[in-house]
Amino acid sequence: SQTKDKLVSSEVRPAVEGLVQEGLASWFEEHPNEAKAIVSKIAEAAAAREAARKARELTRRKSALDITSLPGKLADCSERDPAKSEIFIVEGDSAGGSAKQARNRDNQAVLPLRGKILNVERARFDKMLSSDQIGTLITALGAGIGRDDFNADKVRYHKIVLMTDADVDGAHIRTLLLTFFYRQMPELIERGYIYIAQPPLYKAAKGKSSRYLKDDAEMDAFLIDEGVDGAELDLPSGERRTGKDLLALIQLCRQAKGNIDRLAARAPAFAVEQTALAGLLGETPDIAAAAARLDLYAEEGDGLWTGERGDTAYVFKRIRRGVTESVVLDDGLLHAADARRLAERAGALAEIFSGRAVFRRRDKSTTVRGPMDLVGAVMEAGRKGLSIQRYKGLGEMNPDQLWETTLDAEARTLLQVKVNHADDADDMFSRLMGDLVEPRREFIQENALDAEVDV
Repeated sequence: SQTKDKLVSSEVRPAVEGLVQEGLASWFEEHPNEAKAIVSKIAEAAAAREAARKARELTRRKSALDITSLPGKLADCSERDPAKSEIFIVEGDSAGGSAKQARNRDNQAVLPLRGKILNVERARFDKMLSSDQIGTLITALGAGIGRDDFNADKVRYHKIVLMTDADVDGAHIRTLLLTFFYRQMPELIERGYIYIAQPPLYKAAKGKSSRYLKDDAEMDAFLIDEGVDGAELDLPSGERRTGKDLLALIQLCRQAKGNIDRLAARAPAFAVEQTALAGLLGETPDIAAAAARLDLYAEEGDGLWTGERGDTAYVFKRIRRGVTESVVLDDGLLHAADARRLAERAGALAEIFSGRAVFRRRDKSTTVRGPMDLVGAVMEAGRKGLSIQRYKGLGEMNPDQLWETTLDAEARTLLQVKVNHADDADDMFSRLMGDLVEPRREFIQENALDAEVDV
Protein backbone atom coordinates (compact mmCIF):
# COMPACT_ATOMS: atom_id res chain seq x y z
CA SER A 1 0.00 0.00 0.00
CA GLN A 2 3.06 2.29 -0.01
CA THR A 3 3.37 4.95 -2.74
CA LYS A 4 6.63 5.25 -4.71
CA ASP A 5 7.10 8.93 -3.98
CA LYS A 6 6.63 9.04 -0.25
CA LEU A 7 6.34 6.66 2.70
CA VAL A 8 3.08 7.26 4.54
CA SER A 9 3.60 4.83 7.44
CA SER A 10 5.15 6.80 10.27
CA GLU A 11 6.47 3.60 11.95
CA VAL A 12 8.44 2.48 8.88
CA ARG A 13 9.64 5.84 7.55
CA PRO A 14 12.48 6.58 10.06
CA ALA A 15 14.10 3.18 9.56
CA VAL A 16 13.88 3.32 5.78
CA GLU A 17 15.13 6.92 5.59
CA GLY A 18 18.08 6.08 7.84
CA LEU A 19 19.15 3.09 5.76
CA VAL A 20 18.75 4.97 2.47
CA GLN A 21 20.65 8.01 3.76
CA GLU A 22 23.55 5.85 4.96
CA GLY A 23 23.78 3.85 1.75
CA LEU A 24 23.32 6.89 -0.51
CA ALA A 25 25.95 8.92 1.36
CA SER A 26 28.42 6.05 1.03
CA TRP A 27 27.69 5.69 -2.68
CA PHE A 28 28.08 9.45 -3.28
CA GLU A 29 31.49 9.41 -1.56
CA GLU A 30 32.64 6.58 -3.82
CA HIS A 31 31.20 8.16 -7.00
CA PRO A 32 31.80 11.95 -6.75
CA ASN A 33 31.23 12.68 -10.46
CA GLU A 34 27.86 10.94 -10.50
CA ALA A 35 26.95 12.66 -7.23
CA LYS A 36 27.78 16.05 -8.74
CA ALA A 37 25.65 15.30 -11.82
CA ILE A 38 22.67 14.24 -9.67
CA VAL A 39 22.89 17.37 -7.50
CA SER A 40 23.16 19.51 -10.64
CA LYS A 41 20.01 17.92 -12.09
CA ILE A 42 18.17 18.49 -8.82
CA ALA A 43 19.20 22.17 -8.85
CA GLU A 44 18.19 22.55 -12.51
CA ALA A 45 14.82 20.94 -11.83
CA ALA A 46 14.25 23.28 -8.89
CA ALA A 47 15.20 26.29 -11.02
CA ALA A 48 12.85 25.10 -13.78
CA ARG A 49 9.99 24.71 -11.30
CA GLU A 50 10.62 28.21 -9.96
CA ALA A 51 10.79 29.64 -13.50
CA ALA A 52 7.53 27.91 -14.41
CA ARG A 53 5.90 29.34 -11.28
CA LYS A 54 7.06 32.86 -12.17
CA ALA A 55 5.96 32.42 -15.77
CA ARG A 56 2.48 31.42 -14.59
CA GLU A 57 2.33 34.49 -12.35
CA LEU A 58 3.41 36.77 -15.20
CA THR A 59 0.87 35.23 -17.56
CA ARG A 60 -2.11 36.77 -15.79
CA ARG A 61 -3.78 39.11 -18.26
CA LYS A 62 -5.45 42.38 -17.39
CA SER A 63 -9.22 42.33 -17.19
CA ALA A 64 -11.83 44.59 -15.67
CA LEU A 65 -11.36 42.82 -12.31
CA ASP A 66 -7.58 42.35 -12.52
CA ILE A 67 -6.17 45.83 -13.09
CA THR A 68 -3.91 45.52 -10.03
CA SER A 69 -1.76 42.95 -11.86
CA LEU A 70 -0.32 45.61 -14.19
CA PRO A 71 3.11 47.08 -13.36
CA GLY A 72 3.07 50.37 -11.48
CA LYS A 73 5.16 52.31 -14.01
CA LEU A 74 2.83 51.47 -16.89
CA ALA A 75 0.64 54.39 -17.94
CA ASP A 76 -2.06 52.39 -19.70
CA CYS A 77 -4.55 53.55 -22.31
CA SER A 78 -8.33 53.36 -22.12
CA GLU A 79 -8.71 51.45 -25.41
CA ARG A 80 -9.38 47.71 -24.92
CA ASP A 81 -9.05 46.62 -28.56
CA PRO A 82 -5.41 45.45 -29.06
CA ALA A 83 -5.58 46.28 -32.78
CA LYS A 84 -6.13 49.95 -31.90
CA SER A 85 -3.70 50.09 -28.96
CA GLU A 86 -0.03 51.11 -28.87
CA ILE A 87 2.60 50.82 -26.17
CA PHE A 88 5.81 52.85 -26.16
CA ILE A 89 8.69 51.20 -24.31
CA VAL A 90 10.73 54.26 -23.37
CA GLU A 91 14.34 54.50 -22.20
CA GLY A 92 14.58 56.22 -18.82
CA ASP A 93 12.17 57.69 -16.29
CA SER A 94 12.74 61.26 -17.52
CA ALA A 95 11.73 60.55 -21.12
CA GLY A 96 9.01 58.25 -19.83
CA GLY A 97 7.51 61.10 -17.81
CA SER A 98 7.49 63.40 -20.84
CA ALA A 99 5.97 60.67 -23.01
CA LYS A 100 3.21 60.06 -20.45
CA GLN A 101 2.29 63.75 -20.60
CA ALA A 102 2.48 63.89 -24.39
CA ARG A 103 0.63 60.69 -25.34
CA ASN A 104 -2.92 60.20 -26.53
CA ARG A 105 -4.44 58.54 -23.46
CA ASP A 106 -7.17 56.91 -25.54
CA ASN A 107 -4.92 54.43 -27.35
CA GLN A 108 -1.27 55.05 -26.34
CA ALA A 109 0.32 53.41 -23.31
CA VAL A 110 3.81 54.24 -22.01
CA LEU A 111 6.17 51.93 -20.11
CA PRO A 112 9.47 53.53 -18.94
CA LEU A 113 12.42 51.18 -18.41
CA ARG A 114 15.35 52.37 -16.33
CA GLY A 115 18.87 51.36 -17.40
CA LYS A 116 19.89 48.42 -19.57
CA ILE A 117 17.72 45.32 -19.49
CA LEU A 118 19.11 41.81 -19.11
CA ASN A 119 20.81 40.22 -22.12
CA VAL A 120 18.52 37.20 -22.51
CA GLU A 121 20.92 35.59 -25.00
CA ARG A 122 23.28 34.76 -22.12
CA ALA A 123 20.81 34.30 -19.25
CA ARG A 124 19.00 31.16 -18.09
CA PHE A 125 15.22 31.26 -18.30
CA ASP A 126 14.80 31.40 -14.51
CA LYS A 127 17.32 34.25 -14.22
CA MET A 128 15.53 36.15 -16.98
CA LEU A 129 12.23 35.88 -15.12
CA SER A 130 13.92 37.16 -11.95
CA SER A 131 14.71 40.45 -13.71
CA ASP A 132 12.33 43.20 -12.58
CA GLN A 133 12.46 44.94 -15.96
CA ILE A 134 11.76 41.75 -17.92
CA GLY A 135 8.94 40.85 -15.54
CA THR A 136 7.44 44.32 -15.90
CA LEU A 137 7.59 44.08 -19.69
CA ILE A 138 6.03 40.59 -19.79
CA THR A 139 3.20 41.62 -17.47
CA ALA A 140 2.49 44.82 -19.42
CA LEU A 141 2.23 42.95 -22.74
CA GLY A 142 -0.09 40.33 -21.24
CA ALA A 143 0.83 37.48 -23.61
CA GLY A 144 2.70 35.36 -21.07
CA ILE A 145 6.16 33.86 -21.52
CA GLY A 146 7.66 30.46 -22.18
CA ARG A 147 6.95 27.67 -24.64
CA ASP A 148 3.76 26.51 -22.89
CA ASP A 149 2.41 29.81 -21.55
CA PHE A 150 3.06 32.34 -24.32
CA ASN A 151 0.01 33.20 -26.43
CA ALA A 152 0.41 35.95 -29.03
CA ASP A 153 -3.37 36.22 -29.37
CA LYS A 154 -3.49 37.63 -25.83
CA VAL A 155 -1.01 40.46 -26.39
CA ARG A 156 -2.63 43.70 -25.28
CA TYR A 157 -1.10 45.95 -27.96
CA HIS A 158 -0.64 45.31 -31.67
CA LYS A 159 1.87 48.13 -31.97
CA ILE A 160 4.84 47.77 -29.61
CA VAL A 161 7.20 50.71 -30.16
CA LEU A 162 10.80 50.76 -28.89
CA MET A 163 11.71 54.38 -28.13
CA THR A 164 15.35 54.90 -27.09
CA ASP A 165 17.90 57.71 -27.23
CA ALA A 166 19.89 58.42 -30.38
CA ASP A 167 23.26 57.76 -28.68
CA VAL A 168 25.31 54.57 -28.20
CA ASP A 169 23.56 53.62 -24.95
CA GLY A 170 20.19 53.98 -26.65
CA ALA A 171 21.30 51.72 -29.50
CA HIS A 172 22.50 49.14 -26.95
CA ILE A 173 19.20 49.16 -25.06
CA ARG A 174 17.29 48.85 -28.33
CA THR A 175 19.45 45.86 -29.28
CA LEU A 176 18.82 44.20 -25.90
CA LEU A 177 15.07 44.67 -26.34
CA LEU A 178 15.19 43.27 -29.88
CA THR A 179 17.15 40.28 -28.55
CA PHE A 180 14.42 39.66 -25.97
CA PHE A 181 11.62 39.80 -28.52
CA TYR A 182 13.50 37.70 -31.09
CA ARG A 183 14.38 34.95 -28.61
CA GLN A 184 11.34 34.93 -26.32
CA MET A 185 8.45 36.35 -28.38
CA PRO A 186 9.40 35.82 -32.05
CA GLU A 187 5.75 35.53 -33.07
CA LEU A 188 5.23 39.21 -32.24
CA ILE A 189 7.92 40.07 -34.82
CA GLU A 190 6.40 37.65 -37.35
CA ARG A 191 3.01 39.31 -36.92
CA GLY A 192 4.53 42.77 -37.46
CA TYR A 193 3.78 44.09 -33.98
CA ILE A 194 7.29 45.40 -33.16
CA TYR A 195 8.33 48.90 -34.27
CA ILE A 196 11.26 51.26 -33.67
CA ALA A 197 10.54 54.94 -33.10
CA GLN A 198 12.51 57.55 -35.02
CA PRO A 199 12.74 60.59 -32.75
CA PRO A 200 14.57 63.53 -34.33
CA LEU A 201 18.22 64.15 -33.63
CA TYR A 202 18.11 67.86 -34.52
CA LYS A 203 15.85 70.88 -34.50
CA ALA A 204 16.81 73.71 -36.86
CA ALA A 205 15.18 77.10 -36.36
CA LYS A 206 15.42 80.37 -38.28
CA GLY A 207 13.29 83.23 -37.09
CA LYS A 208 9.82 81.93 -36.24
CA SER A 209 10.04 78.80 -38.39
CA SER A 210 11.58 75.50 -37.27
CA ARG A 211 12.12 72.03 -38.63
CA TYR A 212 12.94 68.65 -37.06
CA LEU A 213 15.58 66.45 -38.68
CA LYS A 214 15.82 62.78 -37.79
CA ASP A 215 19.55 62.12 -38.36
CA ASP A 216 22.87 63.45 -39.64
CA ALA A 217 22.06 62.59 -43.26
CA GLU A 218 18.82 64.58 -43.15
CA MET A 219 20.60 67.47 -41.44
CA ASP A 220 23.32 67.50 -44.12
CA ALA A 221 20.71 67.50 -46.90
CA PHE A 222 18.87 70.38 -45.23
CA LEU A 223 22.04 72.45 -44.80
CA ILE A 224 23.02 71.85 -48.42
CA ASP A 225 19.61 73.00 -49.67
CA GLU A 226 19.97 76.14 -47.56
CA GLY A 227 23.59 76.72 -48.61
CA VAL A 228 22.98 76.33 -52.35
CA ASP A 229 20.27 78.99 -52.35
CA GLY A 230 21.77 82.03 -54.08
CA ALA A 231 25.23 80.42 -54.41
CA GLU A 232 27.58 79.93 -57.36
CA LEU A 233 30.78 78.01 -58.03
CA ASP A 234 33.49 79.38 -60.35
CA LEU A 235 35.57 76.49 -61.72
CA PRO A 236 39.24 76.65 -62.82
CA SER A 237 38.04 76.17 -66.42
CA GLY A 238 36.11 79.46 -66.24
CA GLU A 239 32.75 77.67 -66.10
CA ARG A 240 30.21 78.75 -63.48
CA ARG A 241 27.78 76.36 -61.75
CA THR A 242 24.55 77.56 -60.10
CA GLY A 243 21.10 76.24 -59.17
CA LYS A 244 20.29 72.65 -60.11
CA ASP A 245 23.67 72.12 -61.80
CA LEU A 246 25.48 73.15 -58.62
CA LEU A 247 23.19 70.99 -56.47
CA ALA A 248 23.84 67.93 -58.68
CA LEU A 249 27.60 68.51 -58.38
CA ILE A 250 27.34 68.83 -54.60
CA GLN A 251 25.41 65.55 -54.36
CA LEU A 252 28.23 63.83 -56.28
CA CYS A 253 30.74 65.47 -53.94
CA ARG A 254 28.76 64.25 -50.90
CA GLN A 255 28.99 60.68 -52.15
CA ALA A 256 32.73 61.05 -52.71
CA LYS A 257 33.15 62.64 -49.28
CA GLY A 258 31.40 59.64 -47.71
CA ASN A 259 33.96 57.33 -49.33
CA ILE A 260 36.82 59.59 -48.23
CA ASP A 261 35.57 59.82 -44.64
CA ARG A 262 35.50 56.04 -44.29
CA LEU A 263 38.96 55.66 -45.86
CA ALA A 264 40.32 58.40 -43.57
CA ALA A 265 40.70 55.80 -40.83
CA ARG A 266 43.68 54.50 -42.84
CA ALA A 267 45.21 57.72 -44.22
CA PRO A 268 44.69 61.53 -44.02
CA ALA A 269 41.46 62.57 -45.72
CA PHE A 270 43.08 65.30 -47.86
CA ALA A 271 45.63 62.79 -49.20
CA VAL A 272 42.95 60.24 -50.09
CA GLU A 273 40.91 62.93 -51.83
CA GLN A 274 43.68 64.55 -53.87
CA THR A 275 45.45 61.34 -54.91
CA ALA A 276 42.07 59.94 -56.02
CA LEU A 277 41.47 63.04 -58.15
CA ALA A 278 44.90 62.45 -59.69
CA GLY A 279 43.86 58.90 -60.67
CA LEU A 280 46.03 57.03 -58.17
CA LEU A 281 43.17 54.67 -57.31
CA GLY A 282 42.49 53.87 -60.97
CA GLU A 283 44.03 51.37 -63.38
CA THR A 284 46.84 53.72 -64.54
CA PRO A 285 48.14 55.47 -61.41
CA ASP A 286 50.35 58.53 -61.89
CA ILE A 287 52.50 59.09 -58.79
CA ALA A 288 53.88 62.45 -59.96
CA ALA A 289 50.38 63.79 -60.68
CA ALA A 290 49.23 62.62 -57.25
CA ALA A 291 52.13 64.43 -55.56
CA ALA A 292 51.32 67.59 -57.52
CA ARG A 293 47.69 67.46 -56.35
CA LEU A 294 48.85 67.25 -52.73
CA ASP A 295 50.70 70.53 -53.27
CA LEU A 296 47.32 72.30 -53.53
CA TYR A 297 47.30 72.15 -49.72
CA ALA A 298 50.83 73.56 -49.40
CA GLU A 299 51.44 76.81 -47.53
CA GLU A 300 54.19 79.33 -48.17
CA GLY A 301 57.57 77.86 -47.23
CA ASP A 302 56.44 74.23 -47.44
CA GLY A 303 58.44 71.80 -49.55
CA LEU A 304 56.89 70.00 -52.51
CA TRP A 305 55.52 66.50 -52.18
CA THR A 306 57.30 63.57 -53.83
CA GLY A 307 56.00 60.03 -54.11
CA GLU A 308 57.16 56.49 -54.74
CA ARG A 309 55.71 53.01 -54.84
CA GLY A 310 56.87 50.69 -52.06
CA ASP A 311 56.32 46.95 -51.73
CA THR A 312 52.85 47.29 -50.22
CA ALA A 313 52.02 51.01 -50.34
CA TYR A 314 52.42 54.40 -52.00
CA VAL A 315 54.57 56.70 -49.87
CA PHE A 316 54.54 60.50 -50.25
CA LYS A 317 56.98 62.80 -48.45
CA ARG A 318 57.79 66.49 -48.09
CA ILE A 319 59.88 68.77 -45.87
CA ARG A 320 57.85 71.21 -43.80
CA ARG A 321 59.59 73.61 -41.42
CA GLY A 322 62.61 71.33 -41.33
CA VAL A 323 60.60 68.21 -40.50
CA THR A 324 59.92 65.35 -42.91
CA GLU A 325 56.22 64.57 -43.28
CA SER A 326 55.01 61.35 -44.87
CA VAL A 327 51.68 59.96 -46.06
CA VAL A 328 51.21 56.24 -46.64
CA LEU A 329 48.44 54.77 -48.79
CA ASP A 330 48.72 51.02 -48.26
CA ASP A 331 47.25 48.19 -50.32
CA GLY A 332 44.53 47.64 -47.73
CA LEU A 333 43.20 51.11 -48.51
CA LEU A 334 43.73 50.81 -52.26
CA HIS A 335 41.73 47.56 -52.45
CA ALA A 336 38.88 48.68 -50.16
CA ALA A 337 35.35 48.87 -51.57
CA ASP A 338 35.19 52.60 -50.82
CA ALA A 339 38.42 53.13 -52.78
CA ARG A 340 36.87 51.46 -55.82
CA ARG A 341 33.72 53.56 -55.57
CA LEU A 342 35.78 56.72 -55.08
CA ALA A 343 37.86 55.88 -58.17
CA GLU A 344 34.65 55.60 -60.22
CA ARG A 345 33.58 59.10 -59.16
CA ALA A 346 37.04 60.64 -59.36
CA GLY A 347 37.06 60.85 -63.16
CA ALA A 348 34.17 63.32 -63.35
CA LEU A 349 35.36 65.24 -60.30
CA ALA A 350 38.95 65.57 -61.56
CA GLU A 351 37.76 67.55 -64.59
CA ILE A 352 35.81 69.93 -62.36
CA PHE A 353 38.52 70.37 -59.72
CA SER A 354 41.48 70.64 -62.08
CA GLY A 355 42.77 73.43 -59.83
CA ARG A 356 41.35 75.75 -57.19
CA ALA A 357 37.70 76.71 -57.56
CA VAL A 358 35.84 79.52 -55.77
CA PHE A 359 32.49 79.11 -54.01
CA ARG A 360 30.50 82.34 -53.60
CA ARG A 361 27.34 83.05 -51.67
CA ARG A 362 26.21 86.59 -51.08
CA ASP A 363 29.18 88.53 -49.72
CA LYS A 364 31.48 85.59 -48.92
CA SER A 365 33.98 83.73 -51.15
CA THR A 366 35.72 80.46 -50.27
CA THR A 367 38.52 78.65 -52.13
CA VAL A 368 37.76 74.97 -52.71
CA ARG A 369 40.28 72.32 -53.79
CA GLY A 370 38.03 69.29 -53.99
CA PRO A 371 34.72 67.72 -52.97
CA MET A 372 35.42 67.95 -49.22
CA ASP A 373 36.06 71.70 -49.39
CA LEU A 374 32.95 72.27 -51.49
CA VAL A 375 30.63 70.28 -49.22
CA GLY A 376 32.11 72.02 -46.17
CA ALA A 377 31.70 75.50 -47.68
CA VAL A 378 28.09 74.85 -48.71
CA MET A 379 27.13 73.46 -45.30
CA GLU A 380 28.80 76.37 -43.52
CA ALA A 381 26.81 78.76 -45.69
CA GLY A 382 23.64 76.79 -44.90
CA ARG A 383 24.23 77.14 -41.15
CA LYS A 384 24.32 80.92 -41.34
CA GLY A 385 21.37 82.36 -39.44
CA LEU A 386 20.23 78.95 -38.17
CA SER A 387 19.83 77.93 -34.54
CA ILE A 388 20.52 74.19 -34.33
CA GLN A 389 19.63 72.09 -31.30
CA ARG A 390 20.89 68.53 -31.00
CA TYR A 391 18.87 66.12 -28.87
CA LYS A 392 21.31 63.71 -27.26
CA GLY A 393 18.51 62.04 -25.34
CA LEU A 394 14.73 61.83 -25.32
CA GLY A 395 14.73 63.44 -21.88
CA GLU A 396 15.88 66.73 -23.46
CA MET A 397 12.60 67.03 -25.38
CA ASN A 398 9.55 68.52 -23.73
CA PRO A 399 6.13 66.78 -24.02
CA ASP A 400 4.96 68.96 -26.92
CA GLN A 401 8.10 68.17 -28.91
CA LEU A 402 7.77 64.43 -28.22
CA TRP A 403 4.16 64.48 -29.37
CA GLU A 404 4.71 66.33 -32.64
CA THR A 405 7.81 64.34 -33.62
CA THR A 406 7.43 60.81 -32.23
CA LEU A 407 3.95 60.10 -30.85
CA ASP A 408 1.59 61.83 -33.28
CA ALA A 409 0.45 59.18 -35.77
CA GLU A 410 -0.05 61.86 -38.43
CA ALA A 411 3.54 63.13 -38.32
CA ARG A 412 5.84 60.44 -36.88
CA THR A 413 8.04 57.90 -38.62
CA LEU A 414 8.15 54.29 -37.36
CA LEU A 415 10.33 51.44 -38.61
CA GLN A 416 8.66 48.02 -38.57
CA VAL A 417 10.92 45.18 -37.43
CA LYS A 418 10.99 42.29 -39.90
CA VAL A 419 13.08 39.13 -40.22
CA ASN A 420 13.63 38.37 -43.90
CA HIS A 421 16.37 35.76 -43.38
CA ALA A 422 15.93 33.83 -40.15
CA ASP A 423 19.25 32.00 -40.38
CA ASP A 424 21.20 35.25 -40.81
CA ALA A 425 19.31 36.91 -37.96
CA ASP A 426 19.89 33.93 -35.67
CA ASP A 427 23.61 33.94 -36.47
CA MET A 428 23.87 37.70 -35.86
CA PHE A 429 22.19 37.54 -32.45
CA SER A 430 24.36 34.58 -31.45
CA ARG A 431 27.59 36.28 -32.54
CA LEU A 432 26.92 39.71 -31.08
CA MET A 433 24.93 38.87 -27.95
CA GLY A 434 26.06 35.33 -27.05
CA ASP A 435 28.61 33.96 -24.57
CA LEU A 436 31.41 33.26 -27.07
CA VAL A 437 33.88 36.14 -27.27
CA GLU A 438 35.89 35.07 -30.33
CA PRO A 439 33.10 35.40 -32.97
CA ARG A 440 32.23 38.84 -31.57
CA ARG A 441 35.88 39.94 -31.65
CA GLU A 442 36.20 38.79 -35.28
CA PHE A 443 33.07 40.71 -36.25
CA ILE A 444 34.34 43.89 -34.58
CA GLN A 445 37.77 43.60 -36.20
CA GLU A 446 36.24 43.04 -39.64
CA ASN A 447 33.88 46.02 -39.40
CA ALA A 448 35.64 48.45 -37.05
CA LEU A 449 36.83 50.82 -39.77
CA ASP A 450 33.37 51.00 -41.37
CA ALA A 451 31.54 51.87 -38.16
CA GLU A 452 30.31 55.40 -37.50
CA VAL A 453 30.05 55.61 -33.71
CA ASP A 454 28.49 58.59 -31.97
CA VAL A 455 30.14 58.47 -28.53
